[in-house]
Amino acid sequence: MKKQLLFLLILLLSVSAKAEEIKSPNGKFILNFEVKNGVPVYKLQMNGKAVIKESKLGLELKDTESLLDGFTLTKTDKSTFDETWKPVWGEVKEIRNHYNEMALTLTQNASQRIMLIRFRLFDDGLGFRYEFPEQDKLIYFVIKEERTQFAMTGDHKAFWIPGDFDTQEYSYQTSKLSEIRGLMDEAITPNSSQTPFSATGVQTSLMMKTDDGLYINLHEAALVEYSCMHLELDDKNMIFESYLTPDAIGNKGYMQAPCHSPWRTVIASDNAADVLMSHITLNLNEPCAYENTSWIKPVKYIGVWWEMITGKSSWAYADIPSVKLGKTDYSKLKPNGKHAANTAHVKTYIDFAAQHGFDAVLVEGWNEGWEDWHRKSKDYVFDFVTPYPDFDMGELRDYAKSKGVRMMMHHETSGAVRNYERHMDQAYQFMVDNGYNSVKSGYVGNIIPRGETHYGQWMVNHYLYALKKAADYKIMVNAHEAVRPTGLCRTYPNLIGNESARGTEYESFGGNNPDHTTILPFTRLIGGPMDYTPGIFETDISKYNPNNNSYVRSTLARQLALYVTMYSPLQMAADLPETYNKYLDAFQFIKDVPVDWDDTKVLEAEPGDYITYARKQKDADNWFVGRTNDEEARTSKIKLDFLTPGKKYIATIYSDKKDAHYKNNPKAYEIKQIKVNSKTKLSQYCAPGGGYAISIMEKK
Repeated sequence: MKKQLLFLLILLLSVSAKAEEIKSPNGKFILNFEVKNGVPVYKLQMNGKAVIKESKLGLELKDTESLLDGFTLTKTDKSTFDETWKPVWGEVKEIRNHYNEMALTLTQNASQRIMLIRFRLFDDGLGFRYEFPEQDKLIYFVIKEERTQFAMTGDHKAFWIPGDFDTQEYSYQTSKLSEIRGLMDEAITPNSSQTPFSATGVQTSLMMKTDDGLYINLHEAALVEYSCMHLELDDKNMIFESYLTPDAIGNKGYMQAPCHSPWRTVIASDNAADVLMSHITLNLNEPCAYENTSWIKPVKYIGVWWEMITGKSSWAYADIPSVKLGKTDYSKLKPNGKHAANTAHVKTYIDFAAQHGFDAVLVEGWNEGWEDWHRKSKDYVFDFVTPYPDFDMGELRDYAKSKGVRMMMHHETSGAVRNYERHMDQAYQFMVDNGYNSVKSGYVGNIIPRGETHYGQWMVNHYLYALKKAADYKIMVNAHEAVRPTGLCRTYPNLIGNESARGTEYESFGGNNPDHTTILPFTRLIGGPMDYTPGIFETDISKYNPNNNSYVRSTLARQLALYVTMYSPLQMAADLPETYNKYLDAFQFIKDVPVDWDDTKVLEAEPGDYITYARKQKDADNWFVGRTNDEEARTSKIKLDFLTPGKKYIATIYSDKKDAHYKNNPKAYEIKQIKVNSKTKLSQYCAPGGGYAISIMEKK
């Protein structure tokens, strides 16, 4: 009888456990959790409105009973945390990390395995993750799939790109959730060799807007030793479920307790600006891992890059050999006359950087191997230390130093990751020996040799390995084609940039949509800064390469604005020096705009339409304003009440002329100066694909 009563008690507990609840510090959000019929479920509401309806939690495991059901809630711990920390670089001087936490210990009745779900509720949203404490019943396990759900309250408007395990370089689609399936084929980049994993799978960070004006963002934070999360949409019930990137044999993750998943994040507000200013992603990452960060500095740079992207010049020293020679013997090749990374040419970039106060010069195509890679030779990969015959490393090192300019290294791995790891110590030491303190790394192509993808657990581990190894040599990293960022720059601030989205280079590959830069801050930049490479003044690409008919879908004035709206501590003036010399009046803004900030304000924001930022220069009372606009002409109306009361300022406004248009009149800009103060109101016209930039300098 006692055994029967005990069994009945366990059964009753597993069917329905007492609901647990926490509120955000300001009481705006309420998180509810309970175990229903042995299944963990949660829901989130804001100001009495549902943000996430009741959604299931758990993981499906391989070759063993899954962690999806059969649970009893055995312990609940609640706490509050409040601190203010200072980032090494960032959009603001200080960040408050204030949340209420609820940690729920679940015991699976049949297996006696333990899983803990930790929720942190902030004033702007939610973070939660799975934790697996040390235990006898669960040591090693393989994830077949994570089954985290995000149940939507309706058919929301969404800003999305297709689910893909190798690239985020897609144009954003704007549609209802119910329309994703029908638009998926249209969303696939025409020249992409990748195939989305399903007709309704999308990537994070995912931005949405409800019919009643609630903005919702879904993403993840602190992606470490785990696979990147995508979202699979059940478009009949409007439920998103996590879909992890598989490895070469289809497994989603290899775990050893004690361990935990990344954080799953939900940012929500009835004001779009709050999403842009949320620090949830950073706050869910660990504090800085380095005691000494004096070697980590924001960088404004130019580079030998755009001329190769447009086809004006080449990365390769010679034309691609028609006969397979094994490793190329460069003494037998005739230079093609288009190789940009030659000593004399690079010196002109160094001179330009020194003249205009830039920190560094990036040079791509400096090292041997581009011919072999382009003809897909199986006998050769980059070694990262052997310059082409026309690139004198020592001479350029000394010349740059004499001009007070740093050189920025380029490591194209060509996806040969094991090869890169083998050469990494030597490559980083080579940088130190030649005065380089930052590197742009690239992962173009399929990952070899294991058949892994860019966003699987194996590659996620590699990116962090490369970052930590770089820190050993006091090197800053700007990784291109890597997994999209999840706030790890708080812990490892030498991660000063990522690409991981469709950047300016695509303006030479057919063009980005005019609304692209009005969406990216709500999506890609939620996880960390992007090396977007703005500042293109010559918008007609055929002026550089007659065989390239692409054009930049932006006015010149908006190219200036992107230095403010596309936050990054690493900013490139991407066009050619000879072009900037034609527009030195507009180029002045690029020279003036900082790359590190004490404060940031969002003055106007609507995803897909427009964004206006104001940012305060580090350690100075100067402000910079930037506005990016979509394909519709609009008038921006802002107040300068963020300026210090009683002080006078001079505002230099770089704006579109009335007849400017990104298609047929992109260079129609005007510059004017006015006196302003904290009571000033401005009304500024923005052309289709246009915008404006303003420098507001304290009047001395």
